[in-house]
Amino acid sequence: MKIEDVLNLTEGVLENKPEIQAIESATVFASKVEHGDLFISSDQEEINTAIDNGAYAIIYSDDSITKKDKEIAWIKVTDIELAAFKLIRYVVIKKEAKFFLLSPHEVSFLKMILLHKGNISFIYDDWKKAFEQIINSDDALFVGADEKLMKLIKPDVKTLKREVEGYLVSGTLFKSSFKVGGYVYQEKELIPFHLDHLLRAIDFCEENDLLYSADRIKYTKHFTPVFIDGNLNSRRSSQSDKVAIFTDNLLDIARAREYVMQSNMWVKSIVLTPPKTKVPGIDHPHWFENEEEAREILKSIHFNYAFIYNAEKSLLHTLKEAYTLF
Repeated sequence: MKIEDVLNLTEGVLENKPEIQAIESATVFASKVEHGDLFISSDQEEINTAIDNGAYAIIYSDDSITKKDKEIAWIKVTDIELAAFKLIRYVVIKKEAKFFLLSPHEVSFLKMILLHKGNISFIYDDWKKAFEQIINSDDALFVGADEKLMKLIKPDVKTLKREVEGYLVSGTLFKSSFKVGGYVYQEKELIPFHLDHLLRAIDFCEENDLLYSADRIKYTKHFTPVFIDGNLNSRRSSQSDKVAIFTDNLLDIARAREYVMQSNMWVKSIVLTPPKTKVPGIDHPHWFENEEEAREILKSIHFNYAFIYNAEKSLLHTLKEAYTLF
């Protein structure tokens, strides 16, 4: 690519009159720079390394950067991240690639049910990793869950269809039977209000000829139940009336509590969160500073369901993996 094209795409300013007229490729990692590359950074040490590795051009934004090699192109921009993705947009057009913005739940289910991931790329949330991923990939289908990042890549990025085939046949809070594609899937490890996310992931696979299997369904990191006894040992569901539910989002807690109140009035539920976390519908959640405090709460308070936000199930230090949940 010509330096002139780089300037036009990034809306950068050429700060010198270099001998270099074109670049071979681009990167945001100094260690990956090869002879003839464009390097994007505002870190002096990284820039020096890139030049030593053979960089032909530098895109930077910091006025304090020392330009130690006057023969290469120095391109000043106001925002290196924005400049990087203006270049990516050009690459995307040339590749005729398709990009989709998914919810975190949709991404989790899509990764779970896919039988082969070789023809689809899941974009990193880190912008530098995403830049390298796109610029070096031959894939034509990309998905990601970071809305800001995905719109930097493609301002008109598509989302999944809201109305798709499939419906719930029956379910409890921890098991669901559903029908899709003419098949009924019985008693899967699926939260009923997660079904819409799964069905959209299935429809996405159908639309893009991706091989998948709904039989691979299991609990996601967004909502993971573990049946326990009073000493926090894991138990089969038939052997326990207590369950610790680990979740990474507050919306699932709100929806689960609403589901419980509508279907099981006798169930006693509590919510554990890090300090000062505001939970919709809960005036005083149980706050914990560390795993030991969370364990003490679980041991000392009566409950049937304990919703634990932003913690790992490893806090159940007596967890026996030999037991299944059901």
